[in-house]
Amino acid sequence: MEFLYVSLIGLFVPLVIFFFYKNKSSSSGTHPPGKTGWPVVGETLEFLTTGWKGYPEKFIYDRMAKYSSKVFRTHLLGEKAAVFCGAAGNKFLFSNENKLVQAWWPASFDKVFPSSNQTSSKEEAIKMRKMLPNFLKPEALQRYIGIMDHIAQRHFADDWENKNEIVAFPLAKKFTFWLACRLFVSVEDPNHVAKFADPFDLLASGLISLPIDLPGTPFNRAIKASNFIRKELVAIIKQRKLDLAEGKASPTQDILSHMLLTSDENGKFMHELDIADKILGLLIGGHDTASSACTFIIKFLAELPEVYEGVYKEQIEISKSKAPGELLNWEDIKKMKYSWNVACEVMRLAPPLQGAFREAITDFMYSGFKIPKGWKLYWSANSTHRNPEFFPEPLKFDPSRFDGSGPAPYTFVPFGGGPRMCPGKEYARLEILVFMHHLVKRFKWEKIIPDEKIVVNPMPIPAKGLPVRLYPHTS
Repeated sequence: MEFLYVSLIGLFVPLVIFFFYKNKSSSSGTHPPGKTGWPVVGETLEFLTTGWKGYPEKFIYDRMAKYSSKVFRTHLLGEKAAVFCGAAGNKFLFSNENKLVQAWWPASFDKVFPSSNQTSSKEEAIKMRKMLPNFLKPEALQRYIGIMDHIAQRHFADDWENKNEIVAFPLAKKFTFWLACRLFVSVEDPNHVAKFADPFDLLASGLISLPIDLPGTPFNRAIKASNFIRKELVAIIKQRKLDLAEGKASPTQDILSHMLLTSDENGKFMHELDIADKILGLLIGGHDTASSACTFIIKFLAELPEVYEGVYKEQIEISKSKAPGELLNWEDIKKMKYSWNVACEVMRLAPPLQGAFREAITDFMYSGFKIPKGWKLYWSANSTHRNPEFFPEPLKFDPSRFDGSGPAPYTFVPFGGGPRMCPGKEYARLEILVFMHHLVKRFKWEKIIPDEKIVVNPMPIPAKGLPVRLYPHTS
């Protein structure tokens, strides 16, 4: 019997030692430190709920403090993932596009944009990024400033003037969506624009949600909304083809004409459904993030009278320099330096884009840890935007941070960075500045709910939409 015990111990102890070192090496030796959370779900719910509670940075900073300030392991949206933190993490991901990493979207995106199934969301995005620069580069956008100004005048006349109180977020969305419809597909009639608005809200809110395709879920509503919008867009595309053939439409009037008349390197033109999907994606990207930024500009200017006065002074000088009925132009935009500093500080504290995913296309080492091929990689704007290492007194609103050359590279990333920097950055700058111009020259305002909660889903928005009381300027 004693021999049996000794034999068992002789077998058991080496096994214990083996498993101890195996687990130790797998948890802290090669892969970044962290945890994967619940089976299948991982840490997705905590990742989302910190945003819903208004503190998206908590998920990031808790794990930076516990595991590593450079990179930590997690499990998000059904995938093994590593979160890269700080300016060094941003630089690494942005600088290694298509070398070590590539863009990644959840498989659910292909359900919302089904005509892309012949290829993939990634390949479709590459095509789009080749096509967009000609339309969205600063020189090309300059000719649209007058249109932006015209739409802004109509928007404020219809929805703001002669009102004592408004709810800011829905109106900011209405403005940016109207603008996107006009500039991308030449739809300007407010009734036609309104037909798209509710389905777009369902689509945007369901796109980054748990991909559960059951009746009543946000994801299911997003799929139905995308199908409805796609039908409407195909009708617009068919009519535009006829108008172009008959000379009733201009080849350069908007991005839809550009897509219809541009072939790929093999001389092939895009199918109608593919164009509808591309326009669908552009309409989402072209108004959602900007509407969040405009809303938070209203919030911070209500809270900071001295900042408001600086913006008002700059914009009223521009307004006084214009002849009656003269629209804003590129020279006016260039004068809005302080206003843009303010908008940048707003996007630092409330970044519309919280972060984005990449995928490792090969095994590589980062900060002493092995990142396996296939892992999903996430960068977070908040890992630098609210970090005192890069922005002293990070919660203080200070537009002067953007004077001169501005923040250090890879620390201010509301539009991403590297080859995948948002191609609509300049478009967003113009629409935000035109919005600010018309807002401050008409009104001062105050928040009706002083301590209104902020939720992030997937962009930051005030929980009640930011109701404000308006005080029109008398002169």
